[in-house]
Amino acid sequence: MASPDFVGSSFPSNTLSCTAKALPGAQCWLGNGPDDGCRAKDRLDYYIELAKLAEKRKMTSIFFADSYGANDVYAGNTDAPCQGGSQVAQLDPVVLISAMAAVTKSLGFAITANVVALTPFIMARTFSILDHITNGRVGWNIVTGYTNSSARAMGFDSIMPHDQRYEKAEEFADLVYRLWEGSWDDDAQVWDVERDTAYDPERIHKIDFEGKFHRLHAIQQTHPSPQRVPLIFQAGASKAGIALAGAHAEGLYCGSIAPETTNKYVQSICASAAASGRSPKDIKAFAGISPFIGRTMEEAQAKYDRAWKHAGARAGLSRFGGYTSIDLSQFPLDEPFEHDVSKPAANAVGGILKSFRVGDGTNAKWTPRKLGELMSCGGMYPQVVGTPEMVADFMEKWAAESGIDGFNLYASSSPGTIQDVVELLIPVLQGRGLYWKDYPVPGGTLRENVHAKPGQRQVMEDHPAAKYRRERLERRQAKDLEKLKLNSQGKVNGETSH
Repeated sequence: MASPDFVGSSFPSNTLSCTAKALPGAQCWLGNGPDDGCRAKDRLDYYIELAKLAEKRKMTSIFFADSYGANDVYAGNTDAPCQGGSQVAQLDPVVLISAMAAVTKSLGFAITANVVALTPFIMARTFSILDHITNGRVGWNIVTGYTNSSARAMGFDSIMPHDQRYEKAEEFADLVYRLWEGSWDDDAQVWDVERDTAYDPERIHKIDFEGKFHRLHAIQQTHPSPQRVPLIFQAGASKAGIALAGAHAEGLYCGSIAPETTNKYVQSICASAAASGRSPKDIKAFAGISPFIGRTMEEAQAKYDRAWKHAGARAGLSRFGGYTSIDLSQFPLDEPFEHDVSKPAANAVGGILKSFRVGDGTNAKWTPRKLGELMSCGGMYPQVVGTPEMVADFMEKWAAESGIDGFNLYASSSPGTIQDVVELLIPVLQGRGLYWKDYPVPGGTLRENVHAKPGQRQVMEDHPAAKYRRERLERRQAKDLEKLKLNSQGKVNGETSH
């Protein structure tokens, strides 16, 4: 299922922000057991209450981590994810946003959209509509896909090669920017009764595009929305992904266990942004975290133990297989991974487990079961168990060491984790001056609130989408100047003939 992530507020100066991650669907993985609220994820009330809860303590946004297809790497089938409720029975988050926006005023919504599976015209139209009906509170998380199962679901034989996917993503982004920024002038909507004109055809421009992956000859179907371009998020970690994020991202999702690793990643994105002619300060980084919060340490530990008790190892391993294309069904669940040159998969997993050992500070043996349960209980995010004060200590230290701007919260219990964050954790962060007490722009756009800049509804001037805004304005100025010259010439001729 798709489930939302909460992204916190962008912290002004020394403050942090929080977002929430959501996976919409009938059920997550088994989570906290039979009474967990994720079983209601196929009903609208769940999302309405989630949105109200997030806005109660001024969370920046809810991030919907959507995907297509079911993971079928583990054992070569979809049994494990279906049995464990992992990324199956997924709902399309686009369908949910309008209802969530109707009960909130400032909360943003970041939605994953796959550039390989979708067409630029449909995607540009859909996100413009969402931006309109939310009053500009929408973000786009650019993804290229990573599984063969998703490719086959879309009619392809296999997933496109990695670097080619990112090349396609660059072209896709360029084309939707043209539609959002270049097709309609700001004043194209005129509602002029005397002229019998709703939208002035002279102020609407056809986009003609012939590229390597896409071709389009059309006007953007919807008039300009409050942001025009939704706030852009990205999470690429490969060389091509870092280049894409540096060129386009305004928000960055990080998924490392250790703060020093995250810091290196954030710095690589900043360097990429500078190389693209952008200010690195315009990119806000949100690190994933999985909190288990209790009023006492004993209560927090009980929540953590409960989550692990119901974690499905095979479901987690199917999720791991989707990320890495490594089938771990070949390894006994309870035997530690060992270096084995005859099994390349074991060596690849060994490299990944090094990062987990850094994160937990031990050299403990890892088994497939332990890895699978971890993937079901927070995946690649650091897990922190404690009282609100202890979790706040962790977040403050982690943020200082990693150079991030906020946290993307993974909910192990639904909606219990977010309730704990809202009722217990955020008041402590606010008391320390680490979290805002209100949105920078109440009722404003997602871009205004993430950047904490009133009036900054549209992309910064150094963003690649701004190129088409400048071209549109220059074209309009040239036309107006030409009309002025014609009118002046007509007056001169008229006066002369008179």
